[in-house]
Amino acid sequence: MRRRAWVIGHGAALAGAAGLPAFIAGVRAQTSTAAEPWPSRALHLIVAYPPGGISDETARALAQFMGARLKVPVIVENRAGAGGLTALESLARAAPDGHTLAYCAISPLVFGPPDPASAATGRGDAPPRDVVPVVSLMDTPVLVLAHPSFKPRDFPAMLAAARAAPGRLRWATSGHATVGHMVLAQVRAAAGVDIIHVPYKGGGQQLTDAIGGQFELLSSNVAAQQLQLVRQGRLKALAIGSPVRLPVLPEVPTLAELGFPDANLVSTFGLFAPRGVPEERLRRLNALVNDALRQPELRARMLEVSNLPTGGSAADFAARIAKERERALRVPPD
Repeated sequence: MRRRAWVIGHGAALAGAAGLPAFIAGVRAQTSTAAEPWPSRALHLIVAYPPGGISDETARALAQFMGARLKVPVIVENRAGAGGLTALESLARAAPDGHTLAYCAISPLVFGPPDPASAATGRGDAPPRDVVPVVSLMDTPVLVLAHPSFKPRDFPAMLAAARAAPGRLRWATSGHATVGHMVLAQVRAAAGVDIIHVPYKGGGQQLTDAIGGQFELLSSNVAAQQLQLVRQGRLKALAIGSPVRLPVLPEVPTLAELGFPDANLVSTFGLFAPRGVPEERLRRLNALVNDALRQPELRARMLEVSNLPTGGSAADFAARIAKERERALRVPPD
């Protein structure tokens, strides 16, 4: 399967002579759309995750804020699957009029989905190119956890166990092309250890199986449930991907402290739109979300479970995605 070009930004690609009429028609359609009032009806927010959890809660709080400010309903649809790729592919097919948006982590755009046809390189087909970043919303630290029956008590001891028994330790993630997967890949590459990747189709079943001892290790975004399981001793935290240690887990070192700066990753979530939405609407959406992130109630909800509000310009968000993808492509694949 030929890989599609990965493009992210707000500019239109130059059209060849054969596609020029369609390109002109598209420009005319966009100009016509820009002249219409916005919003003229309810907004549709596609959330790339199942109901419940901090991502869904944050998306719904944002939808409520946007609806109140724009004076139209914001209908939330949970469309989980493929680490967020399902939601972005649905968004890419939507009309580029600013009435359909998606809330998703950047991981599908950074890592791309797996593709059996490209097993020789380990790199999958490119993610949807017909979506653009609107604004970054939050960064979520990533915990490296172990079942309490796992004898090594800290991260260095875990690596020693992996070296002593190559291919014996199992490390679960919420799926291919997720930040948890990249944390594992970076650790394996930097430490030269053979640890088996166990990909799930989401975080729910992964966490259930972790408690049941179906594998030794896992990487998981920080959330209230994970923190509670650590406090109860049902899982133990070995490390965290975060700029600094978390106040709620002060004894857990960051991966950078442990000598793995490239594995010291966070999950970044943001708002996306279909390519072709008029720039003026994208600017209004960006300003609206930045305003939402300044509201004390929403910030408190995020910070309570160690999620860090971000915000900023669309250009900054696009640059962040491009930088992370460049780094990801340097990591040896599974």
